[in-house]
Amino acid sequence: MSEKKKITRIKQKIVGWSTQPAAPSANDAAPERDPRYLRIEKREDGSWESLTTKITLTSSTGPKTIYFVIGFGVVCGRVQDENVCIERPLEFFVPAGQTAAEHQWVSATMRTLSLSARGGFLAKALADLRKVSWDRGPVWFGKNKAGKGLVHDSEVAAIAWAMQQELRKRGYLDEQGQEKPLAELAAQYARLREYREALPLDNPGAATLSLPLIETPPPRSALPVLGLCPDPECRGEMVMKDGCPTCLDCGYSKCG
Repeated sequence: MSEKKKITRIKQKIVGWSTQPAAPSANDAAPERDPRYLRIEKREDGSWESLTTKITLTSSTGPKTIYFVIGFGVVCGRVQDENVCIERPLEFFVPAGQTAAEHQWVSATMRTLSLSARGGFLAKALADLRKVSWDRGPVWFGKNKAGKGLVHDSEVAAIAWAMQQELRKRGYLDEQGQEKPLAELAAQYARLREYREALPLDNPGAATLSLPLIETPPPRSALPVLGLCPDPECRGEMVMKDGCPTCLDCGYSKCG
């Protein structure tokens, strides 16, 4: 038989009461919010830093030059009870007026990519875009580590690959196209912020600092220039490479 609880009788009027708060537990801690994957509902007012890239794609219809823009915003979260801020790509678009009417779906795809970036799954979206194919044959753009030209299944796939390379050079993606560890991105943003605050434009009394973040491209070949690329949209410098006159900008080679 369970023991009966003792009844407490109150013989006076109750004129007040209070409660004793429970001691905080580990379950009451603020939830983790990784800034790499936080959902951004809409673009805030103000200016963002952006980069514009020019690429020349080659298909069965000939070469085509496309510009795309990536916008970066500062996103802050909370990890291990500490506020963490990073610079994250959030906007992607192809400026209007540079693609033919039948290729306007490229611009629509960039809009979808921007929504994916704000939703926190940019790396997967770019990987999926690289699998997009079309019925107009292969598209040539870029080179692999061995220096061989790359073939893509569509213009969108080639643009997605180019965006991955820009984000890798920017320090946001790794070699596999995935977001870098949060600690690296946070440290990178801290250095970038320190550099910006030291610019004479923003702080006339500050000393100029070097920016150790952005990967510098390898120097151009010291080979003598043979002429200009015959492609009217390129007109880059031609040098002798592997026994063939080759354009340093678009990769055109007289040997095919």
